[in-house]
Amino acid sequence: MGQNASTSEKIKNSLYYGKVLLFGEYGIIQDSMGLSIPYQNYRGILRFQANDVTSEHSNQEIFKYLEFLKELNQSPEFTSKINTQALEDDLQKGLWFESSIPQGFGVGSSGALVAALYDRYAEQKISAETAASEGKLALLKAELGRMESYFHGKSSGLDPLICYLNFPVLIRSKQELDTVGLPEEGTAGGAIFLLNSGAPGKTQPMVEIFMDKLKNDGFRNMIKTQFKKYNDACIEAFLKGDTQPLFQNLKKLSGLVFENFQPMIPHKFHDLWQKGLETNSYYLKLCGSGGGGYILGFTHDLEAAKKHLSAYPIEVIHRF
Repeated sequence: MGQNASTSEKIKNSLYYGKVLLFGEYGIIQDSMGLSIPYQNYRGILRFQANDVTSEHSNQEIFKYLEFLKELNQSPEFTSKINTQALEDDLQKGLWFESSIPQGFGVGSSGALVAALYDRYAEQKISAETAASEGKLALLKAELGRMESYFHGKSSGLDPLICYLNFPVLIRSKQELDTVGLPEEGTAGGAIFLLNSGAPGKTQPMVEIFMDKLKNDGFRNMIKTQFKKYNDACIEAFLKGDTQPLFQNLKKLSGLVFENFQPMIPHKFHDLWQKGLETNSYYLKLCGSGGGGYILGFTHDLEAAKKHLSAYPIEVIHRF
């Protein structure tokens, strides 16, 4: 009994937050830059004693995931190795993942679970401190990506990496990542915000559409030139706290996404997306893979944007 209590207490101290990919959706597949940040409005935590419908469902879902992890341990590429026996023992005791992170909304629901299980059960764990100080972020990202592939078919590992580190990460290329500091929040009235589409999206079919589009020379060239140019310029301006070039490039990026990623934009947002481009009151972009979930918004004037977007609740994630 004493051992269970101490184990439970240890688990309770470990929170895993959601994440938001501010820039780089789809582009990082083609080596554009990316910037992902923790989002502490949503969080998950490992707990014991599954005793209601939600906790029992979570417990059973992790039991299913356990079989995948057992197979993953057999792969020579996966060097972290999950202690599946310890995980199974804890699941028998009622282990579950209590999470406020909505599933299918692009804010890291599976990433947080993967981060939590890796942190607790990986036998050759790369600590957050080691990853950042010894240049092992790309290796850690790859390991977490192998674990998260169970949920999406294929995973870059970026989401669980952010959830695990609880720190913003700048993706310079597939193999070059850095932790970064964000500019201080301002009081000028501008903001980055989330709009709730009201329905979850599914990553795998959206990625399949994108990969199919890449077979077209014109689309592939657009991603490698225009998308990369505006996306990378947005990241550089945002990290410098330079809002004028940020919004200049955001408008171009938002327009480019609207023209070329229509299947990923929920239909009811098409008019709102266009209205933002026409009025310059706000600019919208995908939050992750799209198809549902959240839409990202950027505005110079949050109060004015709220009037245009009054039908949708707004969650502010950063102020200018």
